[in-house]
Amino acid sequence: MSRIKTCVSLYSLQDEYLNKRMSLDDIVRYVKDLGAEGIEILPDQMLKGSPEISRETEEHFHALMKETGVTPVIADVFLNTNLYKNRSLTKQECIDLLIKEIIQANRLGIHMIRLVSMVPYWVIEPLLPYCEKYDVTIAIEVHAGMAFDIPETKAFIDECKRVNSPYVGIVVDTGIFCRKLPRVVRRYEGAMGTSEGIFDYIDGLFEQGTDLYQAKKKNGGQYPAELVAEMKTEHDQMSTPLLDGYENYPVEALDEYLPYIRHFHFKMWEMTPEGPEYSIDFKEILQYLHDHDYDGYVSTEYEGNRFVLPGAPMVEKEQVAANQKYIQDCLREIQG
Repeated sequence: MSRIKTCVSLYSLQDEYLNKRMSLDDIVRYVKDLGAEGIEILPDQMLKGSPEISRETEEHFHALMKETGVTPVIADVFLNTNLYKNRSLTKQECIDLLIKEIIQANRLGIHMIRLVSMVPYWVIEPLLPYCEKYDVTIAIEVHAGMAFDIPETKAFIDECKRVNSPYVGIVVDTGIFCRKLPRVVRRYEGAMGTSEGIFDYIDGLFEQGTDLYQAKKKNGGQYPAELVAEMKTEHDQMSTPLLDGYENYPVEALDEYLPYIRHFHFKMWEMTPEGPEYSIDFKEILQYLHDHDYDGYVSTEYEGNRFVLPGAPMVEKEQVAANQKYIQDCLREIQG
């Protein structure tokens, strides 16, 4: 029997936080009022001193969780290998940074870390003893444009299978299940000057059950001639590479990876007035997870905020609320 739980990534409300319309406390209370069970936090954005926070920050975080009853589910971690101008971090420096993140997660009562896409596989084995000691799972994000067939992603998952530990896994980002190019992306990029024929070509790919990423891959890593013919301006040359990060996998692509999936990002760009997200069928995904007895969280992750047109209002709160309502309604129908 599935036990699908709802969560909100605080990434979804980053403009509210950045522009000081909402504090971390405000955001967590807002998420609680939406009926979500958990939060996904970005410590380096919202916790001063991360990954070596003060005792005061730690105690305040615990008090906030106790007050709201919200579960701190997962921390989003970015391995910044470019801290220095003249060199990349060494392997040991990378591992040492991630150890700090694991210890911090433990201090906060968080039992999972999302490693951003492309974190190298070789961090797994040296981190495992710390994961076990501090009871923190590490899981790499499988993100659109960097999904299962990317060598770096595949290497991490292969190592995950090899070590076969409950403390290592993957986070699936539902941007790999786009059924349409997000409408807000077309509207925004079009307003910036991208030629309409480019969008029409990409929309046609989705109608055929594929996407720009796959079309490029099948053409030896080059854009198909039909798309190149639509690239009229220098701006088109710059904007088109931003449009192949919306993939169209069948949900059954998860079959092979189910034993290793620890968490889901329910990526969304536009909840429609009619109810569903414009480009992703969340109900299909939830039904699949229910049928496969998934026991874990699905986390609202709103990214439409980066495609708000100049002068238009920011609608992060409204979009997060609409997504949570839709997910919860679907779960009531699916799980009873």
